[in-house]
Amino acid sequence: MSLNGLSIGWIGAGKMGGPMSRNLIAAGGNVTVYDPVGANVEAAVAAGARAGTSNQALAEKADIVVSMIPNDAVLRAIALGDHGILAAMGPGTTYLDMSTVSPQASAEISEEAVARGIGYVRAPVSGSTALAEAATLTIMASGPKAAFKQCVPLFEALGAQNFYLGDSEQARYLKLVVNLLVGTTGAVLAEALTLGRKGGLDWQQMLDVIGVSAAASPYVQYNLAPLKERNFSALFTTEQMVKDSRLIRDAGEATGVPLAIGQAMLQMFEDTIEAGYGEENLTAAIKMLESKSGLEEL
Repeated sequence: MSLNGLSIGWIGAGKMGGPMSRNLIAAGGNVTVYDPVGANVEAAVAAGARAGTSNQALAEKADIVVSMIPNDAVLRAIALGDHGILAAMGPGTTYLDMSTVSPQASAEISEEAVARGIGYVRAPVSGSTALAEAATLTIMASGPKAAFKQCVPLFEALGAQNFYLGDSEQARYLKLVVNLLVGTTGAVLAEALTLGRKGGLDWQQMLDVIGVSAAASPYVQYNLAPLKERNFSALFTTEQMVKDSRLIRDAGEATGVPLAIGQAMLQMFEDTIEAGYGEENLTAAIKMLESKSGLEEL
């Protein structure tokens, strides 16, 4: 399958959406980009995109509209109502949202898309900005099977793997499941490393041993090198983790699933923001716990 002949509209060209849209361009996609931040559009145009004048104008001419946006409120604002993109899209076109949003908000989009004859594919991603740049994201997709098949060439240009999970909100739930595992691993790692330092362990040696232990998950392995350098530059910020943790909490409440560990995770990352580390990587929870434990910065 190929991108040739597809007109793609891309909404949201920030930290994740920017490199993703540029990867579509590099793969030969005919891409028009709109973002409220002018510099983001300029970067896409420099890579070969067309500049869109608005979400609606972009949607009117696209076979597939893709969005990579921050939250439920933005999703509803760009998609719904008389001035939303669904009103501008024609029957038989496809709306592909790749954001991390709630299953509840996503279901609202689905209802209007079905009413207008538009294929709605939910395809959140797992991976950092570095993986977005490298086009090696993991893509979790659900929605009408025919619309999913139309999106497969895009997925192949954006990620290393894609999974079709079902015809409704399955992708939204799997994204929350993955982030629950990532977040709780990050929170426990912060506690474990702080306990180790408090017990007199050498920071570098402790990380070396953890890296070859039974606890060395891919997530832990991925973080070993920056942790050894005490590098907390944001790949996935604490603020983003709190946003997703709240989505996880809300999904648990909506489905009647007790999430005691998830709630503790949320509290830790909220405390990390309060300590001033919200814009740093989620691993900065370590610095918050070290400070609370009376340890000096290494």
